[in-house]
Amino acid sequence: MANKKQLLKDGIFALAALAAAFLVNLFLVAKFNTKTMTPMIFVLGVFLVSWRTQGYLFGILASLVSVLAVNWAFTYPYWAFDLISPECISSAVVMLIVSTMTGALTTRLKQQEKLKAEAETERMRGNLLRAVSHDLRTPLTSIYGSSCAIIENFETVPDRQKLSLLKDIQADSQWLCRMVENLLSVTRVDAGSVRLSKQSVVLEELIDALLLKFHKHYPDQKVLLSIPEDFVSIPMDPVLIEQVLMNLLENAVFHARGMRNLWLRVETKSRQAVFSVEDDGCGIAAEKLEKLFTGLLDSQAPADSARSNMGIGLSVCRTIIKAHGSELEAANRLEGGAVFRFALEMEELQDGEQ
Repeated sequence: MANKKQLLKDGIFALAALAAAFLVNLFLVAKFNTKTMTPMIFVLGVFLVSWRTQGYLFGILASLVSVLAVNWAFTYPYWAFDLISPECISSAVVMLIVSTMTGALTTRLKQQEKLKAEAETERMRGNLLRAVSHDLRTPLTSIYGSSCAIIENFETVPDRQKLSLLKDIQADSQWLCRMVENLLSVTRVDAGSVRLSKQSVVLEELIDALLLKFHKHYPDQKVLLSIPEDFVSIPMDPVLIEQVLMNLLENAVFHARGMRNLWLRVETKSRQAVFSVEDDGCGIAAEKLEKLFTGLLDSQAPADSARSNMGIGLSVCRTIIKAHGSELEAANRLEGGAVFRFALEMEELQDGEQ
């Protein structure tokens, strides 16, 4: 199916290019009574067809059609074929050489670009695997160590210390679950796109469900909320948008060192709902802003063995927001801290609605 579409696309382009060359030559003959540019214009058309289409087929066909067009309309006797004239034969040879050389060069360039893209994909896959391996190793080691300590010293370890170790196991297990969710989301992404299941969602209901889930995992972290008082309905995939907001809030909890306040704001501007997650923590280093959404941040473990998420969640978030027709942006706040922002189109109000 893809090959047929490409052939149809190439065929339409070839016809358009040759028709344009023919019409330009007719205009020059009618307006200026000159045919000196005729071969050059058709050679240019053949070059464009060979350059923009796949393989050699359309370039060679364009060469033959161009030779016939020149012989029929722009060579004496006009509007008749004289295929044995030296001019016709030499034009055919020149145009075939042009189309063959151009086709060979463009085919080689496309093959090199394909190989380069494959190499880049392989490099990114390797970086992702190294990042994931590093991130999974730390909590798994912690879970194994804590559980071994409880089992091997069950009678001697005080209940308070057991409870502390069990809380560590719980926290590491929750983090692993979120990492797996992000990785599963990556598998839903194909070539930068993701299938959406859109429906009309009331903003207040979305935020209530999000904060209920967030506070269940982080009961000690307060979120300062600011949303419009008016009724707001937004067409979206609610599961994916909730995941985006959850990831942004969690990133602030994990990475915004020194954070005292965490904000979730939604503002309405020109039929758009603008979501922003802000904190007053340490902000984002300038050299990391460019790579923030790639999932390829350097995996350097902190000295205290704290967890990191390698930006994998952020890369998924950006893809989800792109699928909704918007962009996820990150910046440092002037007052200190970081802000993540995206906008979604609101639902059009029906007649009679306020």
